[in-house]
Amino acid sequence: MYGDLVLVALIIIGLIGRSPIITTAACLLLIVKLVHLERYLPSIERRGMELGLLFLTLAVLVPFASGKVQAKDIMNAFSGWIGWVALMGGAIATFLNSRGLEMLRVDPQLIVGIVIGSIVGILFLRGIPVGPLMAAGLTALFIKVIQLFVGK
Repeated sequence: MYGDLVLVALIIIGLIGRSPIITTAACLLLIVKLVHLERYLPSIERRGMELGLLFLTLAVLVPFASGKVQAKDIMNAFSGWIGWVALMGGAIATFLNSRGLEMLRVDPQLIVGIVIGSIVGILFLRGIPVGPLMAAGLTALFIKVIQLFVGK
């Protein structure tokens, strides 16, 4: 029953904050619970991130598949410093994502703070939740920096 109330609260927060992603996700999970398909929740938890990343990657690659991005566009992207910065950004982001995934495996209760932080970011900063891995990666980075200064 507690999980249902949390999902309803997330639906209300999503509606107030005009976040269709949070609202839709909470609605879908509430439907899964209400029609007694809880046995699928572990599968959704285990494979949902992979499926979400798959669709995000598909969306990003559509311009290549549709022919909107040509070989000359790729070459032009790396002819200036902005393209090289984008390359470094992608490399650093994937590195942080791997550290975030590693941290979530070791300390899974951190997902609570990451989810609440994502909701705060959506509601108050007009952010877009593209996945908890980057949030976990940034969390891992912040923890390392704080440990460096505190000495733990």
